[in-house]
Amino acid sequence: MIKEIQGGVCAAKGFTANGVHCGIRKNKTKRDLALIYSETQASAAAVYTQNLVKGAPLTVTKNNIADGKAQAVICNSGNANTCNANGIEIAEQTCSLLAAELNIDPTDVVVASTGVIGQPLDITPIANGIPSLVAGLGAHSDLACEGIMTTDTKAKEIAFEFAVDGKTCRIGGIAKGSGMIHPNMATMLVFVTTDCAISSDMLVKALSADVKDSFNMISVDGDTSTNDMVSVLANGMAGNDEITADGKEFDEFCAALAAVTTYLCRKIAADGEGATKLLECKVTGAKDEQTAKTVAKSVICSSLVKAAMFGSDANWGRVLCAIGYSGADVDVNKVDVAFRSAKGTIPVCKNGAGIEFSEEKAKEILLEKEIEILVVLGNGDGKATAWGCDLTYDYVKINGDYRT
Repeated sequence: MIKEIQGGVCAAKGFTANGVHCGIRKNKTKRDLALIYSETQASAAAVYTQNLVKGAPLTVTKNNIADGKAQAVICNSGNANTCNANGIEIAEQTCSLLAAELNIDPTDVVVASTGVIGQPLDITPIANGIPSLVAGLGAHSDLACEGIMTTDTKAKEIAFEFAVDGKTCRIGGIAKGSGMIHPNMATMLVFVTTDCAISSDMLVKALSADVKDSFNMISVDGDTSTNDMVSVLANGMAGNDEITADGKEFDEFCAALAAVTTYLCRKIAADGEGATKLLECKVTGAKDEQTAKTVAKSVICSSLVKAAMFGSDANWGRVLCAIGYSGADVDVNKVDVAFRSAKGTIPVCKNGAGIEFSEEKAKEILLEKEIEILVVLGNGDGKATAWGCDLTYDYVKINGDYRT
């Protein structure tokens, strides 16, 4: 049984966190440096953006955790440390400075950055901020969460309790993500901690499989970022027998990981830049899972669908259009579409054609903050879910002056 608990990335045994303002951001009220620390060395796994333009921290992190081990995560916000001539040097210096303060190996550090691309980054504020960052370590998942935020308007953190081998295990995560979000792993920063004992190989397997159904299935604006990653640290302090192979225990861990990632997916999509609504496209009846995923992502990525949802307009033709150009093998004459929210469900399309429905009822349903777009393809048992948000005037306003 998976039970929601408090604590975020500090819920698991042996993990502490903190967030401070070190001076990267001009606004002194915003935290811009975050730290997550494990008392003991942990198994580590990460997935990275597929953008060919990658932030220097990703290169350094990939090298650092090539042995499958890490003990700390440090992340700055306000500057992405991307396309900088000395970017690798800055990322490596950050690891060394933190390692010296924590008395750990520099290669046991996951380093990350988020913010403006192409801006020079000075190590000085980071160097000055690390001592207070370390000194303030405690049950401060919320402060670490604040430290990684950019255009986010809401903190994103969660934790769950689950059992493996009769031992109580905990898993928690924090995330940032509001813009430059598109299903092409990874397009946000997500840090997950757990006290479950699991080998690094199995942790990699679990995370690699999970992102296909979670973070690869969200989109805000169609832009894949340059810096972003999902990392997981597992320190084994729960005391269960280490998970080293497939089986019941591995499945239990994967289910708990999915609970964290699915929750964070929904929060990221709902907090899309300028967004007023969370959109969830549920596709069923596909000939296989991949077809369902292709259709769901196409619908959620459609600017016209997103704009219609902002206007609470039941323009189901835009959904059909997105399905039609998705590239999926679909019989459009079998497609059914309905909209659902807390106010009810309304079918709007049957077998690829319009049906009579109440525009007033549809408007009432689509005025809610969470909207489900239900697509039935009538061609099999494949199913998938994708998450996105509406497209509003504020998205352009936010990104029109993001740098200035």
